[in-house]
Amino acid sequence: MKKKIFTALGLLMAAVFLAACSQSSSSGQRNWDKIEKRGTLKVATAGTLYPQSYHDDNNKLTGYDVEILKEIGKRLGLKIQFTEMGVDGMLTAVKSGQVDIANFSLEDGNKNISKFLRTSPYKYSFTSMVVRSKDDSGIHSWSDIKGKKAAGAASTNYMKIAKKLGAKLVVYDNVTNDVYMKDLVDGRTDVIINDYYLQKMAVAAVKDKYPVKINKGIYANPYSTSFTLSLKNKVLQKKINKAMKDMRKDGSLSKLSKKFFQGEDVTKKRQNNYKKIDISKID
Repeated sequence: MKKKIFTALGLLMAAVFLAACSQSSSSGQRNWDKIEKRGTLKVATAGTLYPQSYHDDNNKLTGYDVEILKEIGKRLGLKIQFTEMGVDGMLTAVKSGQVDIANFSLEDGNKNISKFLRTSPYKYSFTSMVVRSKDDSGIHSWSDIKGKKAAGAASTNYMKIAKKLGAKLVVYDNVTNDVYMKDLVDGRTDVIINDYYLQKMAVAAVKDKYPVKINKGIYANPYSTSFTLSLKNKVLQKKINKAMKDMRKDGSLSKLSKKFFQGEDVTKKRQNNYKKIDISKID
């Protein structure tokens, strides 16, 4: 009798699971059909993150991420409609359906990881810090971050690292690199923890104006970068991944990387001596 009950329960659970998968698949197809019908892919991007999403001298939105998305759009037969916003609002915009894609990457261990879909990675990097050139802002190791004023956008993993290490957080809302660098030099802040390649480009862009540098050899937490989608967009996820796989294979992804990162190929992992900083329990 018990065996029959367990068998019945097992069949019931399997049926529920298959029904859920079917609904998810159906929802994904319906969402893709809507996107395809309107002919546009709605994307949230910062527009202030050089060289990945920024405005050029003609005020045209461009950058590594932006051009990847434009190329994906071409391969899917869609136009890209960008909406510029701060990173804090991007996940909400995806969840509400305001946009289809967030140009915001959820890293492994993020508390929201199960609530969204991620595309395959298009960039590999690691964490570094920018400090004042004259004195390294008094920072010679990650432990020296304690008590320092760390600049960054709210809710990012970089600010979580700063918080974990005991820094005083100075939060900025979607401002340009110039603002960050000026405040660092003026002493309003002491350190900017962020993506290595972005910081390398930012420092090079302001070297004649602001005496700042990357603290050489002090690196942490390697990671990959991908686009974020709603759980309802599984079909879109598959189509984007296929387009990105083709771009990687035909060399166009690497070509875009070298164009925007001064010859660096960020599509490949780089080996370094990284410090592991656990931020899994940091809000």
